[in-house]
Formats: sequence, C-alpha cells, structure tokens
Amino acid sequence: MSNRLKYETSPYLLQHAENPVDWYPWGEEAFQRARDEDKPVFLSIGYSTCHWCHVMARESFADEATAAILNRGFISIKVDREERPDIDNVYMAVCQALTGSGGWPLSLFLTPEKKPFFAGTYYPKTAQYGMAGFCDLLRAIEEAWAHDRENLIRSADALTAVFKERESRRTPSEPENLIERGMSGLVNSFDRTCGGFGRAPKFPTPQNLLFLLQQYEKTGDAHALHMASFTLERMYAGGIFDHIGGGFCRYSTDRRFLVPHFEKMLYDNALLILAYSKAFELTEDRLFLDVAERTAEFLLREMRAPDGGFYSAQDADGEGQEGMYYVLTPGETVSVLGKQAGEAFNAQYDITPEGNFEGKSIPNLLNHPRETERFEAEKQALFAYRKGRVRLSTDDKILTFWNALAITALCALYRISGKDRYLNAALSSNDCLARNAVQGDILYASVKDGVQGSRAFLDDHAAVALMKIALYDATLARGYLNEAVQHAQTAIREYADFDSGGFFYSGSENEALLFRFKETADNALPSGNSIMAYVLSRLSVLKPDALNKDVVEKQFAYLKTQAVLGPTAHTAFLIALSDRERPPVKIVAVGAEDPKEIARLAPLGSNVILLDQKTAEYPLLNDRQTFYLCRGFTCLPPVNELKRDMLLRT
Repeated sequence: MSNRLKYETSPYLLQHAENPVDWYPWGEEAFQRARDEDKPVFLSIGYSTCHWCHVMARESFADEATAAILNRGFISIKVDREERPDIDNVYMAVCQALTGSGGWPLSLFLTPEKKPFFAGTYYPKTAQYGMAGFCDLLRAIEEAWAHDRENLIRSADALTAVFKERESRRTPSEPENLIERGMSGLVNSFDRTCGGFGRAPKFPTPQNLLFLLQQYEKTGDAHALHMASFTLERMYAGGIFDHIGGGFCRYSTDRRFLVPHFEKMLYDNALLILAYSKAFELTEDRLFLDVAERTAEFLLREMRAPDGGFYSAQDADGEGQEGMYYVLTPGETVSVLGKQAGEAFNAQYDITPEGNFEGKSIPNLLNHPRETERFEAEKQALFAYRKGRVRLSTDDKILTFWNALAITALCALYRISGKDRYLNAALSSNDCLARNAVQGDILYASVKDGVQGSRAFLDDHAAVALMKIALYDATLARGYLNEAVQHAQTAIREYADFDSGGFFYSGSENEALLFRFKETADNALPSGNSIMAYVLSRLSVLKPDALNKDVVEKQFAYLKTQAVLGPTAHTAFLIALSDRERPPVKIVAVGAEDPKEIARLAPLGSNVILLDQKTAEYPLLNDRQTFYLCRGFTCLPPVNELKRDMLLRT
C-alpha cells in the first residue's frame, strides 16, 4: 500500500510512503479535502534521522488500527522540517506556547484553515510513561470535533490572534552592557567539571564557544579562553565525538558528553569546524586542529554528494536500534585487532565488559582527554569492521543554509591548516549550489535529485552571503564580495521589516502562513537575523558604499532590543556586536604581489581590502607593495612585508 508521499523527493516523506496512513504532503489539496469533508487536520513534522520520529512511525503510523482512526477522522499531512523550516518554526512556536516544550516528531491538530488547536510531540500508541496514548488522543479529538467544535475553533482563533499580535510587537527594553551580560551568563552556567553550559542534555552550541574565543582575542580574558577550550576538549574526549570515524553527533544526553543522541547533522559539524579552527588559531594547540580536520574528513568522506554538495544528516539508528552502529564490546575489538592491540585499545577508549550504553561501550577518551595520535591503524580497522555491520541511512537533501555553513567552515580550515583540499572542497560545493539551488535570480532552500524545494528563507540568503564573504577571505577574489552584496540586498528587499526592524524568516515571495515571524535567538543554529548582522557589519567595511548605512544601524538597534531579554541566547549576534564596537584588524593591501598569501596570513574574522593602485589615503612605501594595518580609526605605519606576528599584535 502506498500513499501520496511516494511522489515526493524528501527522504523523510519517503520513509512514510508505504504507511497505511493516507498521508498528504503539505499543500492546498490536503486542506481543501479537509474543508470538503469537514475534518480536522493532523500535522506531523519531523526529519529523516530523528530517533523518536522513527519510534512513532513504527508504533503508530505503520499500524493498521491507528491508521484506520486517522483515515476515518482526519486529513493527515507530513512535513519534513528540513525542507520547510518555515512551517516547522510557526507550529513549533505554537507547541512551545501550549505545552512549555517542543521537539520532534511535532504533532499538531489544525482546523482546515491551518489554525492549530492542540499540539504535542511524541505520543506512544497506548498510554505509558505517564503520557497519553496516541489512539486515545485521536478518539478524544475526533469526539471533540464532532460535539464541541465551537470551542476548538474559538481556541484556534484566539491562539492565532495572540501569535500575530506578538510577532508585530517590538520589545521596548533599553539594552545596556549586552556583551558583559552575555559573558556573565556563560560564566554562571559553565560546567566547571565537565565542560559545556547548563545541565543535560548538552548541545554543542558552537556560537557560544566562538563568542568566548572572540572575547579572549579582543580582551585577553583568560577565563573566556578556558571555558571555550575546556569545553572543546571535553566534547572531543566524550562519546559525542565519533573516535572511530570522526565527526560529532547532535548532542549529549548526559552531563559528561559521553552518551550522544547519535545522529550526525551537517550544521553541527560545520560550526564545530569553525570553533576548533579558531581555537587552534588562538592557542596553536594541535589537538584543536586535529579535531577540526578529522571532522572535515568525515564530511568529505561520508556526507559529500558526487557533484560537490553536502548531504544534510546521517541517521542515529542501526539495525533498528539507536546507536548500535557506534558501540563496541571488548570481544569485538580483540577479534578485529588481535589480543594485544585490542586490549590496549579497550583500555584507552573505555571499552569494558559492563559497557556504558545498554551493555556495550561508546568509545571515548574521557579518562585520556589529550590522546589524538595513537591507534590510527586500529581505528581504521575498526572503521572497516563497523561499516560491515549496516549502512547508516543518510538524508541526501542538499540544504542551502547548511551547505553554506559547511563551505564557510572549510574556508576557515583551509586558512589555518594551509591544505588546499579544504579550499577545493569549498569551491566545489559553492559551484554545486550555483548549479542546483539557483535559477535565474531565485535562490532555493533545498535540492533533492535535481528537484528544487521551496524558495529560500532568510537563513539561506544570510548564510550564502556569509559563505561568499568566507570565500573572499580565503581567495581575495572580489567577485565573491559582489555576490555577498547581492544576497544581502535581496534579504533587505524581501525580508526586512522596515517598520519595526529586523528581518522576517519568510520573504515577500514565500508562501504565506498563519503569521510572519522573526527569529532572533540562536538555537542549535545561529539565527538568520544574527548572521545578517554579522554580514552587514563585514560588508560595511569591505564594501562600504554597497549598502545603506541606515539598514546596518537599524539591524543592530533592533537586535539589541531582542538580545536584552536573553543575551546568552543571542551570542551569534554578540559576536557581530563586539566586532561593531571593537573592530577586528583591517588590512589594506596596495599593489599586493601574492593575494593568496595575504589571505593565509590574515586572522579569521579580519577584513582585507585590496587596492590595485595607490591612493591619497594609502600611498605606496618604497614604490613596492604596501600594507596598512588598522583597527577602528587607528593605523600603524605602513610596511612592505606582512608577517603573522604583527597581525596578531594589532
């Protein structure tokens, strides 16, 4: 038995194409049928590598009896949150407002006019764990729709009105000392024993680490460096990092970074490459460079499409069980490596008879956190053994936002490692996006099997502009700056709120949903508004005449009013704000002989301006190539040779 999802390209939707549930993809056809048949809509949102999405699918959506209830009383719609983050964001906000929490799978009940009246996340088929059973919930809502519909619709109308009104308000708070408050918040939540911030579960939140590293770079705050470097060390040492195959899992379920939620996401690994690269630049600690490279090699080996793009995610489940692909027993390692090498590996990587995860062991270095170079041959052998178990499912969508972050990270890694393979991979992926995610002057948010998804959202344009700046930083090819300006201008034209400030998530050309919202706080990813602030700040230095200065100032003014409510939830913006208040080094190169070498020498985050000819403001020294090193309105005397140590001192 197949349903309408069999015609989709999304791996997540295709996972449900053989369900007995009469699924529809999101679209007018489903809502029109709901109106025609006078039924409520059941909306299920998830993604292909989500463990609990798989569980609910097995328990309920593949079950004939549950499907019969859904097919009788509801019109059922499936949405891939990675293809349609706009839909996910709108209805996730509703779920969080109604229940105080959120997550995936996201389960909502709507009127045929798309207005929500009930929301939740995972439901077991029958009541357990103190949770309502999904079948009982369906029967209750079916009964309420038949006999108490006026109250449901009244509730849906009121909830929708609240969100529309909330999104139109601007916070009147006057922001002060945001950077200091952000630092203070991270200090107060820092786990001094295990690294990271707050309690379990612990997410990597690389933007927090990048903010701390930036503050150390600007102020010499040793505690900021300690919080960032200790967290980076402990994340690497823990089971959240795949010591056999490289790359990071999505988050840790425990305080120690030992037991991960095992799916690997492109965006986490991209942002962590950035964080480890910056940490290496500031400390010259080879551990950080090693982790950045091993993470990049995982992406290049397992997440890269033949045409150069990067897939979105790798599944957590193997053989139907979460994490089973990754765990080992002492006997397995000995059988693969031999007795002496196997026992040595077990001792080093905490592979024990009692195990640390459901009777087996997640390899980790929590007892040996600085180990990076030993056992390379053994890890290769275990990687080959592990691959023979089962092939992990990979979501092979090409997501524009996440690919742009990966390209940005590879550019940074190229600059601090000097390895051309990372720049070449970034250029190849950039070409992939240009071929597949762009049609005319339209950018698309995703591509799968040559089929373009919805039009781009704010995050896509912001991240692509960031990516183009990163490509410029790595190559000093001016064409990338022009392309960054184009994406920034598109974002201003289609997404800006000219009345209240900030940028809407959906643009004027996107599908209209219940309301237009603005996302300013960071979650697992930096918000599009924060990325736009950074992009606008960089472009105001690199291409000062390309953008209206009022737009830049208004974006910073708006985000200040938002960040005041929770500075530690806006650290990506605080990075941009800090650069705005205390600009990074600016290098003006006149008549440069080797732009590639300048790009390699320039610190990450610095601004390099190439001038082909001397000007009145920047004359040549000794009729040779000349460099001016400036910060703010102060420049050092010009020099003919650029050296790394003078850049780091500036």
